[in-house]
Amino acid sequence: MLTTYAQFAIGVVDLAAAILFLYGLQRMSSPVTAPSGIKVAGIGMAVAVVASFLYIFSVDDAAKPFLVMNIALALIALAIGGGIAWVAGKRVAMTAMPQMVAIYNGLGGGAAGAIAAVELYGSKTHGLTQLGVTLLGALIGAVSLSGSLIAWGKLDGILNHPLRFKGQRWVNALIVLATLVIGGGILFLASGGAIAQVGVAGMITTFFVLALILGIALTLPIGGADMPVVISVYNAFTGLAVGLEGFVLQNPALMIAGMVVGAAGMLLTLLMAQAMNRSIANVLFTNFGDAPAQKQGAIEGELKPTQAGDAGIAMRYAAKVIIIPGYGLAVAQGQQKLYEFVKLLQAGGVDVKFAIHPVAGRMPGQMDVLLAEAGVPYDMIFQLEDINADFATTDIALVIGANDVVNPAARSDKTSPIFGMPILNADKAKQVFVVKRGEGKGYAGIVNTLFYGDNCNMVYGDAQAVLIKMIEAVRGLGLPAAA
Repeated sequence: MLTTYAQFAIGVVDLAAAILFLYGLQRMSSPVTAPSGIKVAGIGMAVAVVASFLYIFSVDDAAKPFLVMNIALALIALAIGGGIAWVAGKRVAMTAMPQMVAIYNGLGGGAAGAIAAVELYGSKTHGLTQLGVTLLGALIGAVSLSGSLIAWGKLDGILNHPLRFKGQRWVNALIVLATLVIGGGILFLASGGAIAQVGVAGMITTFFVLALILGIALTLPIGGADMPVVISVYNAFTGLAVGLEGFVLQNPALMIAGMVVGAAGMLLTLLMAQAMNRSIANVLFTNFGDAPAQKQGAIEGELKPTQAGDAGIAMRYAAKVIIIPGYGLAVAQGQQKLYEFVKLLQAGGVDVKFAIHPVAGRMPGQMDVLLAEAGVPYDMIFQLEDINADFATTDIALVIGANDVVNPAARSDKTSPIFGMPILNADKAKQVFVVKRGEGKGYAGIVNTLFYGDNCNMVYGDAQAVLIKMIEAVRGLGLPAAA
């Protein structure tokens, strides 16, 4: 009777956790409600963890001697993992957020793979369907783990260059084929009741090793400019793997949470690929900008440097300014100074808006979070499709640390690797100021033709230092201060 009550309680708590997950995700759809949505989803996760401990009431007599030890190990693991995550979350810089997301996402895939390993090595799966789902979850989870770790290394600068060699796609195809053959062999032997044999255990180990190698092999040749899309793909993989292993364990909370995360990750991936005018297959299997025959067309004009103070004063007397933040702003940690400068402009009656490109930065939504951290009101932040038409009537466009997302070559140069990618139309503003450390290329390694335009001036220097000079110049005018 106690077991029946325990199973009922587990079902109720799992349902509550699933509802909290879904409600939290729904609130994350708006910047205004996103903070509370994260908290609600976090509570859902805590509820799901509590539900996992309720399984102790359904343990059979043979396993009870190990019950105390297992509970102790689980609590120790929760304390260590929770402590590390709490400290890391508090200390992580905005520029390191993509790396943190990549590695935590990989750990989620690894957790799904670990569940599959327990099921496979312990011969706990029942029926070929369940075994097939377990193997699929193991494959996806292992690929997400190793691939996310490589993505973390690329974003953190540990792996600075894509690793590419002749015949690489054929090698990757052979790894995929070998992994599928081994998985098929495990299913074949299991159909004859041989899943518990030692030889099958060796095949399971080979299967996991090949899956981990596959994740590494798929991610190593992908360039840094595509990492935001890659992170999103592996996020979808992790959610799918968790959902599949939830099916194996017959755990509704895991199934619902995994499938929701997987679907959301895939939708985000499709939206980002669309924003780059590229297919997901092109991102994953094509060496971006690597074709030697593609040469950028001749660039007319010259770079025209100007002083930060002059640019700041020009914006103070403008009627309409659009600001385009990029990763360089995050590196310089200049978001607070930027908003301080914006408030000075607004005090003088300047209409100021922020324009965000879907793939600006190195992680989806990074620029939105950056501005929110500085206290920029949500109604001042506009996405590409909502603000692009405004550039033609804008006095000044201020580009800070962005490059590829404002490159007009995407519209006009068919030889450019980014040709066809939707961009922010900064070049259509009457005047453009670009804040940049130097004359280097952007993250995609492509020269930006905007910088050579007649209406563009370069303001060289660290973004925060430049903004401080702009603030000082505007305040030096003796005009009304910001409220």
